[in-house]
Amino acid sequence: MAKQVKLSARPRADVGRNSVKHLRSRGLVPAVVYGHKDQPASLEVQQREISALLSHAVGENILVELVIADGNSVSNKLSLIQEVQHHPVRGDILHVDFLEVAMDEVLNTEVPIEPTGEADGVKNYGGLLEQSLRSLHIECLPKDLPEIIRVDVSALGLNQSIHVRDLVLPEGVKATSDGDLTVFIVAESKVEAEPVAAAADASKGPEVIKEKKPAEGEAAKK
Repeated sequence: MAKQVKLSARPRADVGRNSVKHLRSRGLVPAVVYGHKDQPASLEVQQREISALLSHAVGENILVELVIADGNSVSNKLSLIQEVQHHPVRGDILHVDFLEVAMDEVLNTEVPIEPTGEADGVKNYGGLLEQSLRSLHIECLPKDLPEIIRVDVSALGLNQSIHVRDLVLPEGVKATSDGDLTVFIVAESKVEAEPVAAAADASKGPEVIKEKKPAEGEAAKK
């Protein structure tokens, strides 16, 4: 199940470019929460808190309980981190999108896939493990949302594959990706045969054709 963490936030009234710069200079990150039955709301969160939250996450799916303080009132919104924008050079977090969810409503999202173990076809037959599908489309309730789907590939032999329909998913999680899609396959290692004969001939160097010497009798006639 995805971790559920709390994150403090405050409403953000100013949304212009100058206000965003001022926000970041104070160690804050602009954010927005949308979805469910409420209108999108602009927020601000602490840079260090959202950075720490993301750095400790195993996968991309993080359930966040936004604790939004507005004056003397506090409201809570259960949300899923939908998108994080980073600075292209420094890597700083520039903006975060939160998708509000409800505990009793089914989510449709993607979860990353990761192999575990060493495939038999790789270990004993020199094959190569290829991953054709990096993430899986699923549906589940928020309480059942996995951070990542780990697949044991140790029994996979040479030229054998695992498809979406073969995956053993956590309870309450249903795959919505096409069941015929290949997730992992152990392919034969393709090694080109070395041109031994050609290499051997080349090592001898170019053939030198020597001029024939005239016979002794012919030399005397001249």
